[in-house]
Amino acid sequence: MRSDRNASAPLGLKIAAAAGLLFLHLPILLIFVYAFTTEDKSYQWPPPGFTTRWFAVTWNRPDVWQALSLSVKVAAISTVIALVLGTLCAAAVSRSRFFGRETISLLVILPIALPGIITGIALRSAFNLADIPFSTWTIVLGHATFCVVVVYNNAVARFRRTSGSLIEASYDLGADGFQTFRYVILPNLGTALLAGGMLAFALSFDEVIVTTFTAGQQQTLPIWMLEELVRPRQRPVTNVVAMVVVLVTFLPILAAFYLTRDGDQVAGGGK
Repeated sequence: MRSDRNASAPLGLKIAAAAGLLFLHLPILLIFVYAFTTEDKSYQWPPPGFTTRWFAVTWNRPDVWQALSLSVKVAAISTVIALVLGTLCAAAVSRSRFFGRETISLLVILPIALPGIITGIALRSAFNLADIPFSTWTIVLGHATFCVVVVYNNAVARFRRTSGSLIEASYDLGADGFQTFRYVILPNLGTALLAGGMLAFALSFDEVIVTTFTAGQQQTLPIWMLEELVRPRQRPVTNVVAMVVVLVTFLPILAAFYLTRDGDQVAGGGK
């Protein structure tokens, strides 16, 4: 008798799954197609022809490079801040018991649960009230609010699966706090932090709503793309940039998935 584990899915379920995947990913494939079109003013279907010249045009556009460099800079700084604060918050919540612990955990997660426009308005009001001029650092602060949550969620889950006896054994064997962190805690947290950092970088890199309220006159790459869609100069250039953004954000998410899929196997957990 065939087990349920090896049973084939019904045909209707397969068709529904395929339709759902097409609905989600077909528009992304259209972006890739229009990056090669010879038409530069509209989106004709089918495209009148195909060319690779828009890649060279994009490469020579200084405004694209300025927006890209700002996005990478903001995402990198936001990710570093998120790794430090998210890990510390996760350690405090998972490794100690104190009054209001669950409330603090809720407050840490809250920024990613709120609509981006709420976070953006709140940050803009705070910056205006404190008379802080808009700059790269205001964008970083805005992105860090939700990047911390991504790292926190990964780190706290791994902390809770790591046996406290490993840390106690490390101290019993004469290791100090730094040695325990380096040789016991960090190896167990490594993949979770790397995955959280990659996800945080991807989220920061393509953030639009919060950036709109915290950037002032600066343009990150997603903001540049939005402006180009409203007042296009060369439409296929926007599609080339969009294709690059898809690849840049997809690869870290894919890597994070493979890094955390075996996260339940904690080093030393069975010893």
